[in-house]
This record gives sequence, structure tokens and C-alpha cells, in this order.
Amino acid sequence: MVKTSLLSLFLLAFSTVSFGQNNAMDEAFDSFSHLYEERFGQIRACMNPTFQRFSVCSPALRNDGNAPYILHHGKPVDTVVVLLHGLSDSPFYMSGIARALHDKGYNVIVPLNVGHGQLDASDEMSDSKLAERWGAHLNDVMALAPQLGKHVYLGGFSTGGALSVQHYLHHPDNIDGLMLFSGALALDSGVERLSGIWGIQWVARFLDGHYETQGPNPYKYPTIASFSGLELMEVIDDVRDQFEQGKTVDVPVFAAHSQADTTTPITGIEDLMSRATTKTNTFFIIDESYKLCHADVVVNKKMLSDMHFDKSGVDLRDPCAAPGANPLFRQMIMMLGSFMDEAAQKAG
Repeated sequence: MVKTSLLSLFLLAFSTVSFGQNNAMDEAFDSFSHLYEERFGQIRACMNPTFQRFSVCSPALRNDGNAPYILHHGKPVDTVVVLLHGLSDSPFYMSGIARALHDKGYNVIVPLNVGHGQLDASDEMSDSKLAERWGAHLNDVMALAPQLGKHVYLGGFSTGGALSVQHYLHHPDNIDGLMLFSGALALDSGVERLSGIWGIQWVARFLDGHYETQGPNPYKYPTIASFSGLELMEVIDDVRDQFEQGKTVDVPVFAAHSQADTTTPITGIEDLMSRATTKTNTFFIIDESYKLCHADVVVNKKMLSDMHFDKSGVDLRDPCAAPGANPLFRQMIMMLGSFMDEAAQKAG
């Protein structure tokens, strides 16, 4: 039983009663909360609840901004979107896209992936079954998604995009579309070669040591755990294996990617798009001349301001050391909206 203070009870009441939810929504929120109560052992009401946002906070998290959440309309709607964040970051990174989709009338689920957003993540980020746990968590979230909407779209940023494609290839029947932002379907060639070395997982765990979670960005770990990067490579390899077996992507796909991305080269997404069979696909390519870094594709100006990033401790000679806003974020969202409208029209 979770212990709650009088303040927590008040906040919890505010976040549920004032939204006029129905039983279906209550059941979905209960299921969503249970996922994280089971993982962390304790959850609590968030300190700053907002209208039409259901968040699950915990003392185990770095701060409430790392909490998983659902943006909703108080009832099931025609379309629900699941958006999964990337490696080393948190649901905060999906907030700009999630808000734009919510404004279009969709319910939006933004989960917290295993090993992320925590004060102490050493055990999770060195778990030999980490990739399997990522997939299992996404399975659980996708199981509750139909309670919030008739049509289910799945996507995410970076690793979240890779996990979305992997999930679709194994469970294609209940997904109406994919949306990928800097989707990690290929990694730097040096990293990919390194991942094939026997025993490299053991070496990675040793090098990671006690994984540091505190850094200049309150919503992202200061580094990517080497072992977790190898686990991501397992996901990518599984996607490639599925494609080699002849599987295709038979639902509409939206993909946004920077040509200047050296972390997850655009070639991985180009290969995916070549295997997408529908005509309702959108590939939003950000020209190399913008020099837009991998993580910045999903960042808008408001998010950049809300990060309160501390630049004093980073080497600014690295152009991607400090976050920046995507100068084409608004255009990307407009194209995403058009994609969703067209997909809905084709679905009929």
C-alpha cells in the first residue's frame, strides 16, 4: 500500500475529479499507475498537476519532469498516440510533440522506459535483459492504449523509434501508424562494429561502473551507459532480422530526421521507408546545412527554456554538447498534422 500525505491526496483528487473522467479513463489511469508502482515500489501525486494531464511521480525519479504521463480529453477519443522517449532521456523530450498531438484532439501516452529518469539507475542500465525489459514495458503500455482511443499510433524519439518499429514488426495487427523522430535504426559505424566483438557487454559494464544520473540537464542523464547502447544495438539487429525475413511496414509512417545526425545516421530510416508499402508516408528530411544535432530534432524553444541547461560544465567546442531548438520544429509539426489527417481520411 502506498502511503500518501494529505497534500498528495488533495493533488490526486484534483488530477482526477476535476477532469470529469469516466470509468474507462479511470481504468486506464489505474493500469498506467500500476506499471510504475510495480517498478519503483512507491508512487506519489505530482506537485504541480495540470489540466488534462495525468502524471505518475515517484521518490525514485530525479524530479517530476521525468515522470510518465498521459495527455487526455477526459474520455476515450478516436485516436490515441503512444510516444516513447530516447536512450538516457525522459518523457520530457516528447512534450512538444505530445502537446501538439493533444491539441489536435488525440489522447497521448508518454511512458517512462526502464532504467530512465531515476536517481539511481545503475542496476537497470547494466541489466543483461534490459532490451527485453524495454520491449515488455512497451507491450504493457500498448495493451492499455485501446482504452483511450479506437485507432492506435505508435512512435518515439531515437531508441523510442527503434522500439516502436520492433514492436510493430512483432505485433502489427493493432497499430494504425508509426511516427519516428531521429529514429535509431542505424548507429555510427564504429559503434556498430564494436557491438559485434565477443565479450564487449562485460567490458561495457565494467567501464560504466556506477552510472551517474545527475548532470547539467534535469531531464537527461549526462552520458549514455555503454551497456545500454549495446542493448539498443540488439533492438536494431532484431529489426534488421525481421526485414531480412521479408517483413514490411504496411501502415502509414511519418519520419523526421536530420541529415547531419551522426549518432543515428539517416540511412537506417531510409531503409525503413523503402520497406513501407502504403502511399500515406511522410519523410521530413532536415537538410544537412542546418547542422541539427540528433537530440535537437524533438526540441522546441519552450522546451529549451524549460530545461534550464547548465552550460558551465560542458565542452562547448562540441556543437552537440548543449541542447538547441529545432529551427524547423513548427514545420515538422505541421507536416505531422497533415500526415495524421491524411491517414485518418484513408482509414475512413
